Amino acid sequence: MAVLNFIINNILTQAFITIGLIAFIGLLAQKKSFGDIVSGTFKTMLGYLVLSAGSSIIVQVLIYFGEIFTAGFGMQGIVPSIEAVNGQAMNELGLGNQIALAFLGIFLVNIIIARLTKWKYIFLTGQAILWMATMVIVFGADVGLGVVPNIIIGSIIGGIFAVAMPAIAQPIVRKITGSDDIALGHFCTIGYLFAALVSKISGNKENSTEDIELPSSLSFLNDTYLSVGFVMILLFIITAIFAGPEVVAERTGNLNYIVYAFTQGMQFVVGVYVLLAGVRLLLGEIVPAFRGIALKIVPDAKPALDCPVLFPYAPNAVTLGFVSTTIGTVIGMLFFPKIGLAMLLPGMLSNFFAGGTAGIFCNEVGGTRGTIIGGIAHGLFITLLPALLVMIFNSMGFINATATDVDTVAAALLYAWIIKPIIGFVGIWNVF
Repeated sequence: MAVLNFIINNILTQAFITIGLIAFIGLLAQKKSFGDIVSGTFKTMLGYLVLSAGSSIIVQVLIYFGEIFTAGFGMQGIVPSIEAVNGQAMNELGLGNQIALAFLGIFLVNIIIARLTKWKYIFLTGQAILWMATMVIVFGADVGLGVVPNIIIGSIIGGIFAVAMPAIAQPIVRKITGSDDIALGHFCTIGYLFAALVSKISGNKENSTEDIELPSSLSFLNDTYLSVGFVMILLFIITAIFAGPEVVAERTGNLNYIVYAFTQGMQFVVGVYVLLAGVRLLLGEIVPAFRGIALKIVPDAKPALDCPVLFPYAPNAVTLGFVSTTIGTVIGMLFFPKIGLAMLLPGMLSNFFAGGTAGIFCNEVGGTRGTIIGGIAHGLFITLLPALLVMIFNSMGFINATATDVDTVAAALLYAWIIKPIIGFVGIWNVF
């Protein structure tokens, strides 16, 4: 068990090492030269780390933005956080070992399904698998499953999600990328497909976000980084003005709070630049290396990677998806409490990464208009599902807690609404 915990905690949860090992095995399987193996493995890990560095910059900036957004507009409510649920489950409920084993089980079930069926997708976003493992184990324990059944059933359900989500998203991903080389491994896929459906109904795919023609005076915004910077700097400055200097005084030091907001907007652009550079480096190495594994273990296997791998294909859609999703989450925050649900504060991290990806999906099927309307619908959707989960979590002892990624929320609701009643029925049946 100690060895297994070491592997899970120190290797499998370190995504860059896992992906590096996959690249290494793939290149080895293709009988590449020693130099090619070293180079491909190193560049794969480097690409992922550069991507992660860009993501970290964006995360830190968005944490600040979330703080001033909440303060500036006087919002109080629940902040969705699967991280908090994971921490409580491991530290207070003693489910750490079960979560670790389910993490490994999900990955193994994923490989088995990919090997035996036509769904040839290997889910490589380790953090997302960890969140799925957390949800299935927590809810499995709640419905009364023993340790072993909980791990087995959780691994099967999580493994099915790990294969099914990339599979159902692939038709659109294939259109976005123009190839079948990669898939999407991100447990927000149900939200992306919902947004895409709304976009397809309401939009016009002929008018792409990437073909937006601006007046000559604003032509500089055709540059991806300038357009992202313009939007974010404007959002940061406006929000900082509403928040006031006192709210951000601890962060700004002697720097004027408006100037600080400007610098944070620029930092966001830096994060996007670094992230996209990492994506390009990663994709240049992992796809050829992955074919080596595909040929040996899972013929025609496709790597399902984290959502930023799609960002270079439609950067304008990313920005528009983020903004429109944020609008949708604000509407949901104000409306859902009126029908008896919890007030959920907009999660800026989810809004950017999930909203940006939803924007790419929406643009592919519904163009600019579809991206705006579908993005707002996406914001409402990713607010509604976690809000439905709050009451269930409260009854389980997780006070004012809920999750973010809607696929993991769907797995939790599967347990609460379907598996729990079935187990209850079976229990009664056995009595009689």
